[in-house]
Amino acid sequence: MEEDTSPPATTLPADPPRMSRPQRAAAAIKDWVVERGMRPGDRLPGEAELMAHFGMAKGTIREALRVLEAQGLIRTRTGPGGGAFVNEVSEARARALLGNYFYFKEIGITDIYELRRVLEPVLAHDLAGRLSADQIAALEDVMQVYQERPDTIEIAERQRFAELDFHALLASFSPNPLLGFQCRFLIGLLKELTICRRIYRRPIPGFRTVGRDYQSRLIEALKAGDGGAARAIMRAHMLAAQKVMEEQEAVVLRQFLSDAEPGAVGRPG
Repeated sequence: MEEDTSPPATTLPADPPRMSRPQRAAAAIKDWVVERGMRPGDRLPGEAELMAHFGMAKGTIREALRVLEAQGLIRTRTGPGGGAFVNEVSEARARALLGNYFYFKEIGITDIYELRRVLEPVLAHDLAGRLSADQIAALEDVMQVYQERPDTIEIAERQRFAELDFHALLASFSPNPLLGFQCRFLIGLLKELTICRRIYRRPIPGFRTVGRDYQSRLIEALKAGDGGAARAIMRAHMLAAQKVMEEQEAVVLRQFLSDAEPGAVGRPG
């Protein structure tokens, strides 16, 4: 019996699901809006004109407009002067929709910091020497929130959120909207993850002062226009923060598993 030397069969990726007629109509309307250079607030033509232009039935056009409204790309208004209007999707809505996609993906601290270690040093490098005096002052104002040692765990939690706000504000200054969005999205995940919120409510000696020191040195590098130093400081900051967060994650998870053991009800945390 001859040996089969043919290459193993390759599993082809599944074809993407076919778009429904209203989805195709919605995509066509979206392309048409871009081609015409329409801006947020501009009014779309009425149903009759859209039906004639795209050669589609009233029901299909109406459903397509509902699809676009659900995506946040148009808004509708009834009454005199009403109709469908081009709408700009807010960053908060975009982050929320993207967050919903990752809701069941079991994103963890390590996943987030693997990206922060790559993106935020690039952000710092790009902003070196480009920030205005007002932007620097805004960063320094955020840092004032965590200058003093916290008296309660509630204050410590607020300070840790403010430390993340520092990075989100820095990302908002990026001339690269995609880079800024990605950085702010990752920071938002850190604020929302249950494990992070548990960590932020724990006393972590030195965490605040070390983070503040990195941020102070970063600001000096940004002022000096030293992109190489800014990149190195931010990378070291991300590595240090990841190490602490992963260590605290292990502590919190061990405590959670211990408390979940039979007979552990009422055990002090």
